[in-house]
Amino acid sequence: MCGRYTFTSPEEAARAIFGYVSPPLNLRPNYNVAPTHDVPIVRNRADGKREMVQMRWGLIPFWAKDEKIGYSTINARVEAVESKPAFRAAFKARRCLVVADGFYEWKKLDAKTKQPYRITLKDGKPFGFAGLWETWKNKDGEKIESCTIITGEPNELVAKIHDRMAVILPPEKFDAWLSGAAGKEILTPFPASKMRAYEVDLRVGNVRNNDAALLEPLKS
Repeated sequence: MCGRYTFTSPEEAARAIFGYVSPPLNLRPNYNVAPTHDVPIVRNRADGKREMVQMRWGLIPFWAKDEKIGYSTINARVEAVESKPAFRAAFKARRCLVVADGFYEWKKLDAKTKQPYRITLKDGKPFGFAGLWETWKNKDGEKIESCTIITGEPNELVAKIHDRMAVILPPEKFDAWLSGAAGKEILTPFPASKMRAYEVDLRVGNVRNNDAALLEPLKS
């Protein structure tokens, strides 16, 4: 599962990696991204070039009667992404990259205690989660665009913390994913050798906490 993550990098750093051509969004750093937040994603435009836009995290299928379904669709399991009704149409035609520079997972220490970790690339650069997006209209005709993050098996690093991991795609796989040229065989664990994990403060568990101190390694 991926229920919290971060995107605090300058947009210029994201543009260099994702190669989108759309204007800057003037994003503020988000140290504790949570479901229902508007988040930056990268997708292909009709002309084949990439754009960055913001969408609600928690995918609302086009056929949904109520937007509340988005609370249960923040993640799409890779094992079911082609077959589950909430995701299968988007998997065929509406793929994206959810822009991040770190994510949080909680390691169970005992029956009552979990320790949060922040996990990043070793070079600290932004990266893209494999994602899907959808457009939904409410009864008033308001259009809401929303997204989900795909999860799969963890690599060796994350397996010590959690039994699931958000799928991170390296830049050389961006085109194949966004264009639909590749299937779910592309959704494999990112190399553990290129990542690092460290303990962070329990404050990250409260969505109201959203400050740079959350990124700091826990002091022993």
